[in-house]
Amino acid sequence: MSHATTQHDTVRQLLRRARTGHEDVLTDDSLDSIQAEIERALYDGASATEIEQATISALTARLERDPAFGSAAAAVHREQSYRLAVDPTFARNSVDPTHTEFVDTYRDQFTTTIDRCLAEERLDERMAEFDIDRLSDALVPARDLRFDYMALDTLDQRYYLRTPDGERLELPQIFWMRVAMGLALREAPSERDAYAIEFYELLSTLRFIPSTPTLFHAGTTHPQLSSCYLTTVQDDLDDIFDSYKAHANLSKWSGGIGTDWTNLRAAGALIESTGVESTGTVPFLKISNDVTAAINRSGKRRGAACAYLEAWHLDFPAFLDLRRNTGDDRRRTHDMNTAAWIPDLFMKRVEADEQWTLFSPDEVPELHGSYGQAFEEQYLTYEARAEAGELRQFERVDAADLWRQLLTRLFETGHPWITFKDPCNIRSPQDHAGTIHSSNLCTEITLNTAADETAVCNLGSVNLTNHVTSDGIQREKLSVTIETAMRMLDNVVDLNFYPTDRAERSNMKHRPVGLGMMGFHDALMQLGVPLDSVDALEITDTVTEQIAYHAISGSVSLAAERGSYESFAGSKWDRGLLPQDTIDFLETERGEPIEVDYTERLPWDELRERISRHGIRNSNTMAIAPTATISTIAGTTPSIEPIYSNLYVKSNMSGDFTVVNERLIADLKARDLWTDGMLDRLKYHDGSIQEIGDIPADVRELYRGAFEIDPRHQLRLTAQRGVWIDQSQSHNVFFPSTDGSLLDSVYRTAWKLGLKTTYYLRTLGASSIEKSTIDMNEYDDTARRSSQENDDGGTDRCDLPTVADPTCDACQ
Repeated sequence: MSHATTQHDTVRQLLRRARTGHEDVLTDDSLDSIQAEIERALYDGASATEIEQATISALTARLERDPAFGSAAAAVHREQSYRLAVDPTFARNSVDPTHTEFVDTYRDQFTTTIDRCLAEERLDERMAEFDIDRLSDALVPARDLRFDYMALDTLDQRYYLRTPDGERLELPQIFWMRVAMGLALREAPSERDAYAIEFYELLSTLRFIPSTPTLFHAGTTHPQLSSCYLTTVQDDLDDIFDSYKAHANLSKWSGGIGTDWTNLRAAGALIESTGVESTGTVPFLKISNDVTAAINRSGKRRGAACAYLEAWHLDFPAFLDLRRNTGDDRRRTHDMNTAAWIPDLFMKRVEADEQWTLFSPDEVPELHGSYGQAFEEQYLTYEARAEAGELRQFERVDAADLWRQLLTRLFETGHPWITFKDPCNIRSPQDHAGTIHSSNLCTEITLNTAADETAVCNLGSVNLTNHVTSDGIQREKLSVTIETAMRMLDNVVDLNFYPTDRAERSNMKHRPVGLGMMGFHDALMQLGVPLDSVDALEITDTVTEQIAYHAISGSVSLAAERGSYESFAGSKWDRGLLPQDTIDFLETERGEPIEVDYTERLPWDELRERISRHGIRNSNTMAIAPTATISTIAGTTPSIEPIYSNLYVKSNMSGDFTVVNERLIADLKARDLWTDGMLDRLKYHDGSIQEIGDIPADVRELYRGAFEIDPRHQLRLTAQRGVWIDQSQSHNVFFPSTDGSLLDSVYRTAWKLGLKTTYYLRTLGASSIEKSTIDMNEYDDTARRSSQENDDGGTDRCDLPTVADPTCDACQ
């Protein structure tokens, strides 16, 4: 038999195995076409890996046509993984992970992998103390079927342990068990096996997934498991350069960094020791940018950091320009994110069209550490001193002009992100232990920082999609998930490898964690509830209250077992105050109402009584991170975000992937509407279905994309979630317009609703804006696609809109 004939048969057999369960879509005629394409990409004597990759490419090129092609691509990927990691002949026997021979061999491979990683000192030596046979028996290889192709490829490219020469050492269930074992090392030796299995059950069923650094490093010899670090730089040359060193070490081990630079004196300020004037913050920020760019975190992703500056700093106007592509490049930070730290008083001055005064912090030292009414009083005092000629440096500007400059830069460059100092501090449970000077890289963490403390947060997210049925939220299942998840997150605090002493000191003292959620929009679609609806607002309130209740309850249970965190005394928790109780505080300090509902539905008084008896294990319990990557692994929508579009190309470090809304396709199939013609129309409209009249109105409402929902409605959803959350949320603003007055309305709305932070501003490309408009004249108007269509629509994948994952996967 010739090589060509053998190769032809190999490809055909591979396709037939891959299409199992999808024969109605991947018919024999369809396989003929796919096989011909594959063979055109191959040469005689192509290796097994080359045949598999060509097959995957052919299948993923058809992802938009039907989810069955993605399932087939995933099957080929699994078969390749099994062949490379286990046995060159084994995978040919079956692609069904329920096959008896498959299960036995898979479990044997787990033992082999653990032994090899221990021998090569890739894993903590305590991993050898587990009952490997018991854990092996707990593996469920059939759960590999839960992963779609994007998830499998992402795991393979970025998460599995590998040898220095790139040999894959893990398979999906081995990976989950290694992470579970690593997080169970905190438990008593006699209980480690049981907890490892409990953790594995949660992870492998995709009910909860820890953040990326935890997945990278759990159980390894250097378990840097934490996601986020927050630092504050002192106005001292030694501390500035010590901060660069700490920044490099934190980045080296996968941490995303948020740094407060407000302490540094402004350009032109006098340096008494030398008698010269300071160059200000910008040159030091440029160095920080270069440190960020130089570090490759864990060898798997580039360094990522965000610089924060308060809006009263004299260098603030220059700070706004840091991400511009014009001007002196020595005063630009193209590789580092920036965020504005804005006090309420500034927003009040903007609203009243009054003036605003900029100061150098060396002359107004109290402003950095104060907030709320205390800040306002101190600020007015310094303004009076400036008017009296008692300050060396200050500048008066129109607050509205500075706000417009900020919004203009935000629209032009995506930076600086807009975050609000007073809600973060006034509502903080740790108001007795210092001041929050910034958020983190992804704007969901709100923790105190100081000269001797680097704040650390440990993250993970509940997959809401796996806790919802058509009947509603599965509260009992959710409570069990959260209780176990909180234990895993608390274990991270004790197991973590801390790159700096300041980070270890802070984390051991306060023990903050950030339990979040993902799959929110996916869950709404599963429930048949449009995100752009009042019902969505009610559901977000209900589900977040439940998550918060069980997160806090879980932390209290841990406190009863392990003790409260060290700085508990004097905290809001200690004073009987929970997150929802702090809305009144913000209203009082601000002097304005916050339009959110904080009615309690659960037995919170019982929980308050438990806190008074046992305390609480963690200073902070909740934060909603972006989940850019782990949501891909879970096969759900990121974080709290609306689906970007019903059809688009997603780009990340693992490659480009076509993403199609499988729920929409299923609904269209049920109505006999999914045809080649419908696919062409969907692509013509960049994934939108709003102008496709053949699709029923209720379906069009259910499947609105991110730019088809009023951004202020999305802010209201986040504000309602924020009632129950003790930290913050990574909220991307999807803005489908170029109207500056509408942008102003969006961010003023964010402040008025009491949001603590916002994240990226997402805008449409120019060609998309031409055919995508939104009626935002009234707050509750729904988004409507314009009937205007341009003439550049096409049917090739390259015509689809592309969205790139931001650096937020530093968090998740």
